[in-house]
Amino acid sequence: MSAETVLRSRSPGSELLVRALGVLGAAAVGFLLALQSRVNGALGTQLRDPLAASVVSFGGGLTVLLVVVAVTPSARRGFGRLVRTIRAGTGIRPWQCVGGVCGAFLVFSQSVAASLLGVALFTVGAVGGQVASGLVVDRLGLGSGVTRHLTVPRVLGALLALVAVVVAVSARLGAAHVSWLVLLPVLAGTGVAWQQAMNGLVKQTADSAVSAATLNFGTGTVALLVAFGVEIVLHGFPVEWPATPWLYIGGLLGIFVVSGSAILVHYTGVLLLSMGIVSGQLIGALALDLLLPVSGSHVDVGTVLGICLALFAVAVASVERGGVSSRARSARITNRERHDS
Repeated sequence: MSAETVLRSRSPGSELLVRALGVLGAAAVGFLLALQSRVNGALGTQLRDPLAASVVSFGGGLTVLLVVVAVTPSARRGFGRLVRTIRAGTGIRPWQCVGGVCGAFLVFSQSVAASLLGVALFTVGAVGGQVASGLVVDRLGLGSGVTRHLTVPRVLGALLALVAVVVAVSARLGAAHVSWLVLLPVLAGTGVAWQQAMNGLVKQTADSAVSAATLNFGTGTVALLVAFGVEIVLHGFPVEWPATPWLYIGGLLGIFVVSGSAILVHYTGVLLLSMGIVSGQLIGALALDLLLPVSGSHVDVGTVLGICLALFAVAVASVERGGVSSRARSARITNRERHDS
């Protein structure tokens, strides 16, 4: 049964349950994303090259996925369906298959702007772009095939999510230097919301989360390799690579992040997916700072308050019924035209 069929057939009570389970899944994805950030950050620190660490992460994930595709007939059939659909010109378009480039741009913007703006301000800018873009993407029905209107609970929830992030990182905002570079994380966050929608559309077309994740990692790896090639020309290749095995599992964690997002977006929409992931990231970051602290990490009241506010924001944005599927909209228009005639 497709996600759209589920959306059209469930009762209000079951719809709320499905949405709640989807948000919990998104929070789990966010937790994995926080863990991936810790792993990639540690690798980038030891290499003294965040871009090289990103290439390792994307490239490692792509390598694992190519092996999975090679031994999984359903994933290969998914790519076949995707290619046939693109050639037929009746569904997904080629430009909708490059969502991974947005992930690569996020990584690139981190390497360029995070150290200059500070991680706190960078995070606020990225989340602001993500939730704003999520509202627009949901309104257009991209990715999930369901239009979700700009209602008061959704807009209020998005604003509360941004406030939650500001509160969570408030202790570190004092050292941030605001400049035009803040546009980079805003654009990166906007791209992430679009990436989630496009990956969901690819998954829906291919009927395979593995195919969607592989395409995402492939396009992202190509984009990062281009940027890394320029960096090598300018600064040379990293000469010392750490021997600690767990520093190289970022790509494996990313597979679950991308695949999970591609599956869940059909049930939550892009906005709720983004908000659930942000909540999971904040919770994951708190858990890691408590259980596996690193130099400079600390837990303050603002972090805990921000997490509570983020969870409240998700609850606010989740209270109303879901949107209208594209198929249902078409049926309504057809019936109206018949009635008018």
